[in-house]
Amino acid sequence: MTGAVIHRVTALDLKVEPWDWPFARERRDDIAAHFAERQREKPGLWNGRILLGRDARFDGGTFSASYFEADFASLLAWRDWGFPDRTAFNGFGMGALRASDGAFVLGEMGAHTANAGRLYFPAGTPDLDDVRDGTLDLAANVAREVEEETGLAPADYQASPHWDCVVTGASIALMRVLDAAETGEILKRRIEANLAAQDEPELSAIRLVRSRADLTAAMPHFVTAFLNTQFSEPERSA
Repeated sequence: MTGAVIHRVTALDLKVEPWDWPFARERRDDIAAHFAERQREKPGLWNGRILLGRDARFDGGTFSASYFEADFASLLAWRDWGFPDRTAFNGFGMGALRASDGAFVLGEMGAHTANAGRLYFPAGTPDLDDVRDGTLDLAANVAREVEEETGLAPADYQASPHWDCVVTGASIALMRVLDAAETGEILKRRIEANLAAQDEPELSAIRLVRSRADLTAAMPHFVTAFLNTQFSEPERSA
């Protein structure tokens, strides 16, 4: 397993520019066959347009990169085949929702999703709806994904001014702590009620993580790497 490196930044400079991804062009037939097989397993899989990154740079307190348009089928094949082309990276935002009692709130991905059973913070691959004047607005992406998955709006939490960028192999997870005024149990019940009202929720369950003892193999490496740094810090006052 590739070790994680975490960069804390306060500014994002994420340009969206046209680029012809060699992997997607050269493996087009293989990618289409792979996606067709995955769709037979999970008929609800969506092959829309998404954004991936390249030329990642950390300079002081700024993370810069160039993002380009691709399809989800190419991302899925690239991931499932072990990221054979390292000219690109999967750079996505995550809303690290933290309750007033210090518990982090994670969701278990539903059986119909590409990451079924995995435990994540609210997140989603950036897409064209997240582009503002030629720039990827990752803060807006995170706010949208949090609201879609949990029902919590930006007024329900205070977003941190910094991002913890967790680099693991070909992925960069940009974590933003979102501090809520409610306790973990209250947030859990509130989100569960929201999920129960959805026709096909992305999440199947809500988990509270209060310490390293709550970390499990169902969490991706970038999630556990981030949480390990949080639990090594002094406890927040109530």
